[in-house]
Parts: sequence; C-alpha cells; structure tokens
Amino acid sequence: MELVLITALGVGGATVIGALIGFAFKKISHTFSDIVLSFAAGVMLAAAVLGLIIPSLEYGGEYGLIFAITGIFAGAFCLNLVDKLVPHLHKMVGSEDEAHNNANLGKVLLFVSAIAIHNLPEGIAAGVGFGAGDTSGALIIAGGIALQNIPEGMVIIGPMLSAGVKPGKTFVCALITGLVEVVGTLIGYFAVSLASAILPFALAFAGGTMLYVISDEMIPETHAHGHQRGATYALLVGFCLMLATDVLLG
Repeated sequence: MELVLITALGVGGATVIGALIGFAFKKISHTFSDIVLSFAAGVMLAAAVLGLIIPSLEYGGEYGLIFAITGIFAGAFCLNLVDKLVPHLHKMVGSEDEAHNNANLGKVLLFVSAIAIHNLPEGIAAGVGFGAGDTSGALIIAGGIALQNIPEGMVIIGPMLSAGVKPGKTFVCALITGLVEVVGTLIGYFAVSLASAILPFALAFAGGTMLYVISDEMIPETHAHGHQRGATYALLVGFCLMLATDVLLG
C-alpha cells in the first residue's frame, strides 16, 4: 500500500513538475513538447498492451478474449463520453499563439477542467496495475502516465497567466489536476483489490482508456505542428524502451 501511495503521488506530482517548467520558460517550443509527448505516448502504448491488455487475457482464462475486447471498448466509450462533455485537449492547445493569447478565462478554466477529468481514468489505470499484484508492470504504467503529465502540466501555465490568473492560483489549479490522478490511482487499486472477479475486465478497461488517450489526444497533438517525423521516432523509442524494460524485469 505504501508503494501504491508513493507512486500515486509521483504520477500526480509529474503534473506539478511540468507546471514548474511552464513557469520557468513560459513559452515551450512545439518541437520539445511534441518529442516529449510522443515519447510518453510510446511508453503508454507499451504499458497499455503489455501491462494491462495481455494480463487481462491471461487472468480471464477461457473468457479472456471476451473480457479484453469488451473492456477495451468500454474504456474507450467512457472517455468518448467524457470528450462530449468537455473540450478536446488538442483543440485547446493546437496553437501556441491561440493558447497564450486567449483572454477568455472561462475557456481556459474549462481547458484545465478537461485535463483534470482526463487524469482520473489515467490514475485508475495505474491503480489497477497494482491491484492486479503486478508491481513491475504497474510501475511501468505509472511511469508512462507520469511522462505524459509533464508536458500536460507545462501547457496549463501559459494560457492561465495570459488570462490574468495570478501565479499562485495558477499553481493551485495545476496541483488540483495532479491530485485528481492520485485519487484515480487509489480508486483503481482498491476497486480491484476488493473485487478480484472484475480484474480481467478492469485491466482491459484501463488499457482501453489509455489507447483512446494516445490515439485521440496525444498523437494528433504531436503531429499538428510539422514535427511528425521526429514525433514518430520518439514514440517508437518510448515503446521499445518499455518493451525492453518489460523483458528484462520479467
């Protein structure tokens, strides 16, 4: 339990680290942001497949394939519903000028709320990995999510400062988005620990949410600014790094 809590704080704290970077540099180049985000996408892709979906097949026994497919689509549909209720992240940060010159505080706060809401299922994915008893796999998943949270935290700062929000309140908002991930991690851990019967479905559900985020949010964002070649290789590096880590730890 102590490791779960420390990991949850680390995953949420990655958003705060990104926010501090955002304060320090104000304007983060799209090249740097896209490479980091693509690398994180590769890590998350490997974590979703190796740490969540394949274990779902194994724990599900003869019904493993059914649990995995239904769980993946259930996770994707869940985030699709969330996307209908809140703005798409890549639409809000698709233009650096648009983001930094946005004077509409309501839109900026809605953007921050969207990040916070998307952080909940990501945290659940990390917690489910621990609930399954696969500590090394759970740490890989958490690491991938944490890497993604750093550029997320970075892009929160500029729009809020431009909209007139004081630095102290801006930092608190970034902190809240990170705390949402901590809560999600604990929810995922306790849900699976208390009801092991839902483990195959829960693993696939968490994997489906991660696949949805990668395809719908991360890849479009990293390919929107002319750096798609570098972004593609960064994704492959992230994926292969996690693949090698899984093999060596396994």
